[in-house]
Amino acid sequence: MLNCFTTEAGEDAITITVVTKSSFADWLKSQPNSIQSWIKASGYLGKAGKTLLLPPVEEGGSISVLLGVEDNRDIWSWGAAATELASGTYSIVGNIDQATAENAALGWALGSYRFTRYKNPNKNPPKLLIPEAAALPSVLNLVEAVYFARDLINTPSSEMGPGELAAAANDMAGRFDADCSVVVGDDLLRDDYPMIHAVGRASVRKPRLIDITWGKPKSPKITLVGKGVCFDTGGLDLKPSSGMLMMKKDMGGAAHVLALGQLIMANRLDIRLRILVPAVENSVSGDAFRPMDVLKTRAGFSVEVGNTDAEGRLVLGDALTKAVSENPDMIMDFATLTGAARVALGPDMAALFSNNDQLAANIEAAAEDCADPVWRLPLWQPYRRFLDSDVADINNAGQSRFAGAITAALFLKEFVSDHIPWAHFDIYGWNPAKRPGRPVGGEAMGLRAVYAMLAKKYKG
Repeated sequence: MLNCFTTEAGEDAITITVVTKSSFADWLKSQPNSIQSWIKASGYLGKAGKTLLLPPVEEGGSISVLLGVEDNRDIWSWGAAATELASGTYSIVGNIDQATAENAALGWALGSYRFTRYKNPNKNPPKLLIPEAAALPSVLNLVEAVYFARDLINTPSSEMGPGELAAAANDMAGRFDADCSVVVGDDLLRDDYPMIHAVGRASVRKPRLIDITWGKPKSPKITLVGKGVCFDTGGLDLKPSSGMLMMKKDMGGAAHVLALGQLIMANRLDIRLRILVPAVENSVSGDAFRPMDVLKTRAGFSVEVGNTDAEGRLVLGDALTKAVSENPDMIMDFATLTGAARVALGPDMAALFSNNDQLAANIEAAAEDCADPVWRLPLWQPYRRFLDSDVADINNAGQSRFAGAITAALFLKEFVSDHIPWAHFDIYGWNPAKRPGRPVGGEAMGLRAVYAMLAKKYKG
């Protein structure tokens, strides 16, 4: 049980009354004059995410809390309450339906998250009495997956290199009796992953490919691929210090697919799951790959290096080729791939690209339902010309600054068969500013949406 939840209220539990902006006026009229006067004096209007401590109605009575929410689908107002309220135990007044109960619990837990590996929190989180209507195991599994992704991203690169990422993946796989194998260092050349090796060879921390499989062999095959660049200096096309500052999160795609895989296994979806993570550190040394080098690929064609800082798409290319070889029913990849996606959509939304309209529509519908926004961008084939090379089959960056997120997705599309439904998520993986339920630091983007889409189709 997470320390933000409890199943026993006790005598000191503080009740939370939930109102919406539209219901607030009628609720206020039903209250004693003393409470009406208190609320009016406070200026409280029932806005979503706003809490107000209420005094006892009678002498010797208990204090309570008023919480404004948007509606029964609101997650983030509960996240705000978990952040703002003092330590203690809280219970929700009245009977609420399952969806409301689960959204309340989810939001409360996401707002209670703290990265405590190096710094103890300054207070114990407030505890929410789990509403009886909530399906507790499913809520806990979802929360633990988001926490897992956040923790992996928040861990500094000194303690989250390719080896540590592989160890975390192996530990997670072991908890669900999944098979986990890792190809390390020069064995990547032996096993035909030349681009993964090229990107990671300059670091003393050996590159590797993490490969996890789980589920019944005859179940639908779903393959997840995650960019695991544990730190990105930019390589010989060196980033400025300001550009390097956030690069511990460049393995955010790997964090997403590992967390999503954990959630799939915990809830035992009827899936034959495979997770592929190319884990590397893009470093500078005498052995670093160079601009204008031509790299071999597992897919059999050649890539000219237009920019060593466009390394994520290179390692993903070999992993996607491996994913395609098994002819799965669906492939999805997550990657902190381009600044262009952030310029287009900002830090809150994952950019979604797909070669399959039905898959994209299913993801978009799930994203809307669970307040985990994605926005589809086009795989505009005419922009493939920006990746043309005079000396190789394709350039990894090209010469144009236009449509950076699209050209990156088009590069990945070269490694994916058109007949396999594929979705690519270009994510930021980070909250740059504190918001209700979303503290500054690593963040899961699109994870809940993709899981909801899969659960709807493959729930056992």
